[in-house]
Order: sequence, then C-alpha cells, then structure tokens
Amino acid sequence: MWDNLINYFSTLEQRPLERMAFLVGGMLIFWILEGAIPLLPMHYKKNKWRHAAVNFVFTVLHLVLHTGIAVLIVMLADWCYREQFGMVYWWHASVAASVVTGVLALDFSSWLVHLVMHKNRFLWKFHLIHHSDNNVDVTTGLRHHPGDSLLRGVFFLLFIFIAGAPMYSVMIYQTLVVLSTAFTHANIKLPAALDRTLSYVLVSPNMHKVHHHWKQPYTDSNYGAVFSFWDRMLRTFKKLDHSEIIYGLDQYYPNEKDENLGMLMKYPFERHK
Repeated sequence: MWDNLINYFSTLEQRPLERMAFLVGGMLIFWILEGAIPLLPMHYKKNKWRHAAVNFVFTVLHLVLHTGIAVLIVMLADWCYREQFGMVYWWHASVAASVVTGVLALDFSSWLVHLVMHKNRFLWKFHLIHHSDNNVDVTTGLRHHPGDSLLRGVFFLLFIFIAGAPMYSVMIYQTLVVLSTAFTHANIKLPAALDRTLSYVLVSPNMHKVHHHWKQPYTDSNYGAVFSFWDRMLRTFKKLDHSEIIYGLDQYYPNEKDENLGMLMKYPFERHK
C-alpha cells in the first residue's frame, strides 16, 4: 500500500486532471458545507456567485502561473536526485523520512513566505488583495494577486532545493495544501472542541479566520498553511473568538471595493501614501 501511494504521487504531476479534481472536489464539498453549517453571516455585494466569480479570476491566474512553475519544480526535483543534493540525500533518508522532510520543509516555506509578505511593505501590497475580501469563504483560498503567487512559487522552489524534496513528497504536500486551503477558508462552523483540538497540529478554520480579522495585530498572526505548530513555536499564534471577527482591512484598500477586479489587479502598482 505504501509503495502504491508513493508511485501514485510520483507521477501525479503528469495527470493534471486528477490534480484539478482535488482542487475542484475540495472546493465543491466545502461550498456545500458552507450552506449547511455556516460560521458567520456573509454580506456579499450582490450575491455569492458574483463574489465567487471575482475570486475565480484570481484562481485561474494563480493556476496558470503555477503551471509554468510546475515545470521548474520537476526540473529542480530531478536535478536534486541526480546530484544527490539536499537534506534527504545528505541524511540518506528513507522514503518515509523523505516524505516527512519534504512536507515539513515545504510547509515551512509557506509559513515563511506568508510572514515575509506581511512584514515587507512592497510585498504586502500584493498580498493584501487576499485580505481585502470582506466575505471569506472557500473561494477566498486562491484569491491571490499574480505577484503574490509568483513569490510563493519562488519560496517553494527554494525549499525544494534546500530539502532535496523528491517529486512524490512535493505532490503529497501540494495535495495537502490544496485541501487545507479550502478547509481553512471555508465559512463552516465546527464544534468548538474539535476546532480547538485540530489547531494543536493542523491549521483549523477558526484559527485561520483570526488571520483574516480586519484589525492588526490579528492580521499579522496565524500564518500557517497546513500545520499550526510553526505559529505556536515561533510565537505568531493568536486566538480570537469567531463572534468578534470582522473581515477586510482597517487601512490600505477601501473595503467597499473588495469585488472591483480592475482596482484589485492595479492596486500593487499604484502609488499610495
């Protein structure tokens, strides 16, 4: 069974329709659950479909950009294997250890690039497009400006290089992060005890919703993508009851324009005070 799993993920990059099925399937499941067990009332500018359409444009741009980056990922993973470069090769790691090393390294890259985008004023202008959404739901997960997506790709490649992550560990992580992104952004209400228990290891919906609270310093917390222990270890973890959460931004971008696609695309390139 283990060998079958590794073989499956080793070649998953060559089957884009199956990869897309994880993305679409995850979003569809949580889209349905949002209607059944909503966490917060949504106040869409027009309706949920209009909101989803705006976010879907960013999703498509994100996927197109990362299709190009995927070619570099395959080339880099193959180079690491040929040259025996990276932690998994220096440590002579087993297959299981290579999976763990690759997944943890790539999840730390997600945490780190997220932190960097919040702390750097120039990069924040790209990332705040994600935070400008006043109605965080499952479609918000891939609402990233292309500049934001590109930087994520650069960090991803850097940590594949450092870890020497084989393709099977890369594809396992990418599958995990796609499902986690849908789960943590979905407007779903879990039992408080379950959400709290999950948050000790995984990023839970309530934990990530704190990150989308309009007011800093809550915005500058809970950067994790799949695992929550980076935030706990590095002291960027914060709690806030979901009843107190208000989405959007307290400055930078007008909240009433959060579905204005043209303004969202142009904002990072304009001069702002």
